[in-house]
Amino acid sequence: MEVINTIGRRKTAVARIYMTPGNGNIVVNKRDYKEYFPTGPLQFIVNQAFQVAGAEGKWDVKANLDGGGITGQAEALRMAIARALCENNIEDRPALKAKGMLMRDPRMVERKKPGRPKARKRFQFSKR
Repeated sequence: MEVINTIGRRKTAVARIYMTPGNGNIVVNKRDYKEYFPTGPLQFIVNQAFQVAGAEGKWDVKANLDGGGITGQAEALRMAIARALCENNIEDRPALKAKGMLMRDPRMVERKKPGRPKARKRFQFSKR
């Protein structure tokens, strides 16, 4: 029985997964993914890589998620699953790449600057 180990990242979230042949169980931090990601759009994001590759219900995933928020974690998990599917079957790569699931999204939160309330916001200007 082969175990595929990959990593996915988004913003400050990191997803480390162990994927084995199975019947579609996804466990995230020792909980079912539907309990961990309660909303429909987040569950769709998690399953998106399987749908594009046509591999729904063929793999069991055990994931460790750390850092970031819930959306960043879901997208990091999607990236890790897409990488694992490519590692298993190289023919899935063009379809996953076309949907942008193999690219690390570089957008990060801009840092707060000194003397300002937020990254770009300024205090109200008073001429007099």
